[in-house]
Amino acid sequence: MTHAPQAVEEAPGSATLLAAVVQYQALTAGAGEETVAANVEAHVDLVERAQSEGSRLVLFPELSLTGYELNTLTTSGTAGSTGPWLNAHDPRLQPLQEACARTKTTAIVGAAWREADSTPRLASLVVGPGGSVRPIFKTHLHGAERKIFVPGNGPGMVTVDGWRIALAVCADAAHPAHAAAASEAKADVYAVSALYTLGEELRLGLHMGARSMDHRMFGLLANLGGKTPLGASCGLSGAWGPDGASLAQVKGVGTETVVAKLEWSGLHRFRRGAGE
Repeated sequence: MTHAPQAVEEAPGSATLLAAVVQYQALTAGAGEETVAANVEAHVDLVERAQSEGSRLVLFPELSLTGYELNTLTTSGTAGSTGPWLNAHDPRLQPLQEACARTKTTAIVGAAWREADSTPRLASLVVGPGGSVRPIFKTHLHGAERKIFVPGNGPGMVTVDGWRIALAVCADAAHPAHAAAASEAKADVYAVSALYTLGEELRLGLHMGARSMDHRMFGLLANLGGKTPLGASCGLSGAWGPDGASLAQVKGVGTETVVAKLEWSGLHRFRRGAGE
């Protein structure tokens, strides 16, 4: 197999990145304002636990702050109201912002997001170690999502300790061009916030293995846990190496965390042989 060649770069500021992948079973009672606040509180606890184990990056699933409850997004959260939608000045995010600033951790969380002009987005929110919030938008919407959200235009990038991390949301990982764009942007890690359900176990593994191997990147995937309107989660949140092999994986289908140790030396070794 011919792999996409990628220029070998100097090592980032840290030769090792510890990344916590959180398979999260969202609190979804109505998926309204109070539920979002409760999920934020749970996220804070999980970020603090991950940091205590040395993690510098914490990845949560798609729509982790609401659960995959699309029906609630069509009946609430219009411009000027609260409900399940979040925005740049939402006080419900403050506890998570403070936790990331306190722990010097970067967290990626899933949310329904309204831009300043009220454009609705299915977003991954990058909560930085200084408490900043930056939304990255899902590119490949599917099903009922297309009636609710406006799509993004490719992977967003975040840097942690010199490591370049490309963000994807669920179906983005099913489109090879999305990961290819991440590779073109010189990503070291392809981090996917997702919902894969029972019966999609093979699909999940093939997507993550292929994206990681084809572009010589580490792969991370955080799957939404528990029961959802699309079906029960198949679990399998974890990490993949630049050879496409699984590095770490959770065992169940509820809320679990697995910490992956990403080594620059391993990435460099595979990139050096790209195209062979």
